[in-house]
Amino acid sequence: MSRKREKGSCLCGGVVFEVAFPSRFCSHCHCSNCRKAHGAAFVTYLGVPEGRLKVLSGVRLLSAYTYGYGVGGKRVVSTRTFCRRCGSTVFFSSTRWPGETHVALACLDGEPDKEPAFHFYYDKRPSWSEVRDKLPKYGGPTGGKRLE
Repeated sequence: MSRKREKGSCLCGGVVFEVAFPSRFCSHCHCSNCRKAHGAAFVTYLGVPEGRLKVLSGVRLLSAYTYGYGVGGKRVVSTRTFCRRCGSTVFFSSTRWPGETHVALACLDGEPDKEPAFHFYYDKRPSWSEVRDKLPKYGGPTGGKRLE
């Protein structure tokens, strides 16, 4: 039985990847690291299990920025992978979610298998960004506490 697959790419098209579905989740993240990495009010990610993401071309164009920070009293190491030529951040991985890669949904060329289901770190959003959809909103020190 074959799984549905979708291709994606960075802005310049130098990095091309393929995602095999099913994905684990699709959500919006409002944390300051995601906002700064993408230059946007929030970023939408598709969580892909290990082995279901394949870079088809442009591996030599990929660079990574790895950094550490604390979440809920624990040390976390995260990596943002981007195209050196155009600067598109395409992937995110973290020791917080081992065995999966978060793909920037805007880099997917086709449709995902899931629509965004919630907002993560919603209480960390900037004051000029309010989302009025009906999706559940989470926040707090770990980003995962349900907000009213």
